[in-house]
Amino acid sequence: MLSFITDTFKSKPLLSENENQWIMDTFVWAFEHFDGHFFIDQTQVVLPTNQYFPGQVSSIDAMAQQVFEQVVKYAGMQHWPLRLVAPNQLAPNVFPKMQFVGASRGEFAQLVVPVNQPILISFNPQQINQPQDLIASFAQAMAMILIKQKGVLPPGGEAFLPQATDLLAHFLGFGVMLSNTAYQFKGGCGSCYNPYANRQASLPETENLMCLALVSALKGSDKRKVAAQLKPHLRSQYKKAMKQIEERLAHTPEPIFLALLDKARANGVS
Repeated sequence: MLSFITDTFKSKPLLSENENQWIMDTFVWAFEHFDGHFFIDQTQVVLPTNQYFPGQVSSIDAMAQQVFEQVVKYAGMQHWPLRLVAPNQLAPNVFPKMQFVGASRGEFAQLVVPVNQPILISFNPQQINQPQDLIASFAQAMAMILIKQKGVLPPGGEAFLPQATDLLAHFLGFGVMLSNTAYQFKGGCGSCYNPYANRQASLPETENLMCLALVSALKGSDKRKVAAQLKPHLRSQYKKAMKQIEERLAHTPEPIFLALLDKARANGVS
């Protein structure tokens, strides 16, 4: 009888075992193929605040350019030949096949580009009034470019590339914005909802929160500061995701997770 009562009040997992395992396996894939050392030393859990996105601008193009440059910097891709263009200037991209001398991300990354051919990225002007969608969309673009350049498939293969792109954007540090924009509430006043401004999310809200919790735990982020930047209805789920991820990490045999947890403890994070 006592065991029945205990089981009844146990917290129900947010995701199935297979979904949880795919997230863990795909994080390992991201760490192994997309500069895990940059994740250890420089990746931050970026927040949608003036601290991370400072400055004021007076035009749509200037706003997009400023946000784009910040996203590129946090992703560690400032040496990549990336160029933001207006939507009417975007042409079909032929990606130059680059070679990397050592790391591919970060201040000291060395890229060998065979021809002077930039990778063009554009933006949705409708998202200027929804900056978190703009940030998340740029993060997805960075992740897609990384995958295309490295040419490595995620766990589950090609069918899971869209979901892996979103997870890789979390790995780059943009999980708060990805979680906040995974679902857009359509209620309220009609003028408040603009479907054309919404980003295209491949991971549902709960999966995004679990990815955010994983990165937060491995980076030793302040859970209260992260939760404070989430939409109100997501905060309790994020706390639950953090608890479930911490329990999972406490029993993991994966060397990458163990090393990252040791690093967090060495930095004074409990």
